Formats: sequence, structure tokens, C-alpha cells
Amino acid sequence: MTSYGSYRQLRFAPQRGGVPKSMAKDSPLWRIDWILLLAAVVLSLGSSLLVWSATRGRDTLTHGDPQYFLFRHLTNVLIGAVLCAVVIAIGSRRFRTVVPFLYAGVIVLLLATLSPLGSTINGQHSWIQLGGGFSVQPAEFAKLAIVLSMAVVLSDQVDAGEREFPADKAVFRGLVWATLPMAIVMLMPDAGSVMVMAVIVLGILLASGAANRWVFGLILAGVGGCVAIWKLGVLSKYQIDRFAAFANPALDPSGVGYNTAQARIAIGSGGLTGKGLFHGTQTTGQFVPEQQTDFVFTVAGEELGFLGAMAIIVLLGVVLWRACRIARQATDLYGTIVAAGVVAWFAFQGFENIGMCLGIMPVAGIPLPFVSYGGSSMFSTWVAIGLLQAVQSQRPIAA
Repeated sequence: MTSYGSYRQLRFAPQRGGVPKSMAKDSPLWRIDWILLLAAVVLSLGSSLLVWSATRGRDTLTHGDPQYFLFRHLTNVLIGAVLCAVVIAIGSRRFRTVVPFLYAGVIVLLLATLSPLGSTINGQHSWIQLGGGFSVQPAEFAKLAIVLSMAVVLSDQVDAGEREFPADKAVFRGLVWATLPMAIVMLMPDAGSVMVMAVIVLGILLASGAANRWVFGLILAGVGGCVAIWKLGVLSKYQIDRFAAFANPALDPSGVGYNTAQARIAIGSGGLTGKGLFHGTQTTGQFVPEQQTDFVFTVAGEELGFLGAMAIIVLLGVVLWRACRIARQATDLYGTIVAAGVVAWFAFQGFENIGMCLGIMPVAGIPLPFVSYGGSSMFSTWVAIGLLQAVQSQRPIAA
């Protein structure tokens, strides 16, 4: 019986009479998915205008410099692009060998966040302050750690040609690797990031070909975990209030429901084409809290209108489309799982962020990929793009 890996290698092997050998260059640049890269670049650079609009009038945040967040956001994009290039240069197979060390590093950072080194912002003990206005949110890198660690564990025997699909023992080990960072993040407590991680794990199990009992078991465990978290009082009061406000939008519109109410007003007032960049009344009036981070989508909705907001959704859709294509065409299970994990991550996090701005999802405090201001989020998403490109570069050039 042909193994999963060998089947895919045969399927996508270069055919005789296809691309000339002179064109089959070793450089990863030859095999980069330029559509994926362009969509990510446009999202990241275009969002700098949204971040600038949301912050340029907030002197308490900018220290009197209207371009403060603009330059920092562009710097984050540049650093993220460099990290992406480094991952591509390392390559998918070589990067796989350092995953255990990266996983261990993320666990150390997460534990450091719970120590006195960590700091509390908006009720979450999720940051490590580095000084000079810089901070790190390790939970963003934990998403990468889960994707990579599960990919390594689940694909080991399959890519070696020993099995068609991951064994139950491998699936159990993969879930253990994923549970550890999720448990630490839940202690912060950061329920939004844990929800994203749970969806990543579910997407990986579906893509790996693991037995259906693991998928159904994970769903049941997730439901049971939510009930246990609620009953044991793990969530803080403000997080419980957020879910209550989602269930009843009319609940305390000037208090716990204020963020969502103002976000919907901002988006709804934009109409088809918006009020114009830097001319949004809700934005310039600073009515929407955390507008450069969690609620940055409201700037697009108000100032660029329905068309501008849809442009962001379409670009995110392009990223997901190309990532799905990379997952389908990967030459090994490891590459398929990595790409599928990124798809689940970006898809759910984007839906949750935009959904909470529209009032159709609870406020969870998670960034919009490539768009929200924040170094940790920008770095992790661009590393994920690098991983996708590395998997894509591994595929032989087809006819």
C-alpha cells in the first residue's frame, strides 16, 4: 500500500517534458506563492493607515507624537517580513528539526508571564514588559508552537512511510503537547486565545486524517471544559460580563456593552464608501476603546465604508485560499498539517475579531491578523506566512 507521503510525492512530481531543468532553480524565491505574499503585504501596510487614524489624536497614547503608532506599526511589519524571510531561507524540513526547542522557549515565556515578570493589561496577566514601551505577548507565539509541535508528532510515522494515518498514540501525544500551553494561557486568563488554540487543534486533527473518535472526543471535551471553567470561576468578572453582554446586547450599553455598541455605531455610520480616511467622527472622537488593536476593523468600516471593510475581508480570504491550496498540494503530512493549522488559526481569529465588532460574536480581545496593532501578533502571523511559503517551496515545480 502506498504511503500518504509517497502518494503525494508521486502526484506532484515533475513530469517529463515540463519545466526545463534550467528553470528549476534551487532558490526558494522561484517557488514562492506571490499571491499569498502580496495579500499579506497589502493587509499589513494598508492597516498602518487605519492604526494611524485611530491613534493620531490620542495624545495620552502617542506622547504628543501623532505618527508614534504609525512608525511602530510599520517597524513591526518590517520585522515580521524579516522573520518570514528567515523561515523561508531555513526551509520546511530543516525548520522541523528545531521545533522542540521553539516549543520549549514558548513554554518558558508563558511561565514567565505568570511570574512577577508578567504584567496585567485589561484584566489579563498576558504580557511581559521589555521597557521603552515594548512588550511581548507569549500567547501569540503559543499558537505557532501548537501548530508546529502537533505537525511534528502527528506526521512522524506517516512521512516515514510506516503508516497511512497517525496512530492513536501519536494523536494523544499531540494533544498533550497542545494542552500544556493552552492550560497556561487559561491561567492568565486569556479565554480568547484559548478559543483560537482549540480551533487550531480541531483543524489539525481534521487535516491529519486522525480517527473520527478523536475529533468527536475533542468537541465533547471542549464543551465539558467550557462548563468546568464557568463553574470553577476561572474566568474573571469582566470576561463573564462580556459574554453576558453578547447574550443580551441591551445589557448595560454604557458599561460592559459599551465597546460593542460604539463599534456597531462606527461601522454602521460608514455607509457604502465611508466618511473618508481621518474623518470618522467615532474615530476622531475616540468613542471606540482599543481601536488600534482589537477594534481596528471599526476604523475601516467608518472611514472606508462597506467597500473598504469588504476589501479587508477579501484580502483575508485570499490568504486563506492560498493557504488551503498549499495544504492540499503539500508533499508530506507535516506540510499539510502546518498549512491547515494556519488556516484554522487565521480563519477563526479573523471571524471572531470582525464578528465582535459587528456584535455577532462575544468580545474576546484577540487581534485581527495582519491588521491590528501589536508586535507579537504581527511577528507570529508573518512567521506563519513564512511557514506556508516554506511548505510551498518544498513542492517540486510541476509541468
